[in-house]
Amino acid sequence: MREETDLAVPPRGPEHDADPTETPGFVEAVLGAIETRDVDALKAIVSDLHETDVAHLLEALPAADRPQLIELLGSDFDFTALTELDETVRVQILEELPTQTVVEGVRDLDSDDAVYILEDLDDADKQEILASLPIPERAALQRSLDYPEESAGRRMQTEFIALPPFWTVGQALDYIGETEGLPEVFFEVFVVDPSYRLSGSVPLDRLLRTKRGVKLGDVVMPDRHVVRATDDQEDVARIFERYNLISAPVVDEGERLVGVLTIDDIVDVIQEEADEDLKALGGVAGDEELSDSFWYIAKSRFSWLLFNLIAANLASFVIAMFEGELQRMVALAVLMPIVASQGGNAATQTMTVAVRALATRELRPSNARRVIARELLVGLFNGVVFAVIMAAVVFARFGIADLGFVIALAMIINLLAAALGGIMIPLILDRLKVDPAVSSGPFVTTITDVVGFFAFLSIASLWF
Repeated sequence: MREETDLAVPPRGPEHDADPTETPGFVEAVLGAIETRDVDALKAIVSDLHETDVAHLLEALPAADRPQLIELLGSDFDFTALTELDETVRVQILEELPTQTVVEGVRDLDSDDAVYILEDLDDADKQEILASLPIPERAALQRSLDYPEESAGRRMQTEFIALPPFWTVGQALDYIGETEGLPEVFFEVFVVDPSYRLSGSVPLDRLLRTKRGVKLGDVVMPDRHVVRATDDQEDVARIFERYNLISAPVVDEGERLVGVLTIDDIVDVIQEEADEDLKALGGVAGDEELSDSFWYIAKSRFSWLLFNLIAANLASFVIAMFEGELQRMVALAVLMPIVASQGGNAATQTMTVAVRALATRELRPSNARRVIARELLVGLFNGVVFAVIMAAVVFARFGIADLGFVIALAMIINLLAAALGGIMIPLILDRLKVDPAVSSGPFVTTITDVVGFFAFLSIASLWF
């Protein structure tokens, strides 16, 4: 049996933002309360934590103790914490919990959070949970789940306030103040016709500053940034970013209001998309997480490594073409990795900027030619500078002036190739509807290796 640990709940506030799981003895105290099934002690420790901190706590606990924590807390456990977990951990917890516990937890969530939790489950578990929900809630969640993955329909919140245009401002304010079950956080009142087609919205500040007798139809503002439920979440995030939106209505194919997207959802989307792009540039699957199994990670990384192995063999064939020159002048073998490495680093810089610019739509056909010209100019400038540096280093090291000239010329050629490949390959892949973040790296690496080795060795062979 674990020893019980006396622990004061970590103080909360701006000066105490650290993860409470890093507080000495905190996790041990939680484990002790779980083992002794001391619900009061567990609630005293966990009840004041933010859902993000509860998620960190769940990840810090052994897998077997995670569902026990949730069941012991009962209705005091906020299922919103599960949305902050890695997908693998979240699914493991949900599969261990009784169906009724999950049903009660999901019922207390906003619809967007409920969909986020349910969408990762297999169909059998998902349908079992949905079948246990009341029909109105089940229909709303099923409708969101029927939309494509990573679409606005999956992210939207189906709780919103929609009123007819003939209502007065006073009626609207009374309705908001007296009606239970309205969204906890909202920024506007939507105005709809009897078939729920959207007329526009009335922001809360405008509603509060208008006389009670004025009809909503007289103060409604047309929504210029209406989102379709089938729109890609990344495109929606760009709209929020471009126009500084706090929320936006979501309509279906019949222009009927079906939900609302808020800025907190979009922040999550931006973070997820940036995370996927960053991982893809390193040859890692966008959905790979620290909690994934060994076998899943090994399989997801295999294809990238295989392509790089093929590229490395291609580069080695180029080197083999100049075997005689390498035997006659060992200095060539010593210096040629420098040319390829410098080109590879330069290409990665250009490729990273290009991929990110394509993702944010900053790089477009209208400005592509100017960006390509600029990158070539940067490549030429850096090539000349590093050519001079390497020529001086080679002369000081080997005392062969001609060898310094050869590596200088090869350096310029490869940095130009790196600049061109780093910008053109992402553009071409994007034009072919292939994700440049996923596919650019191996192609760019192959180009710089092959061009670097071939340029250096062929110039040296001709010169000497």
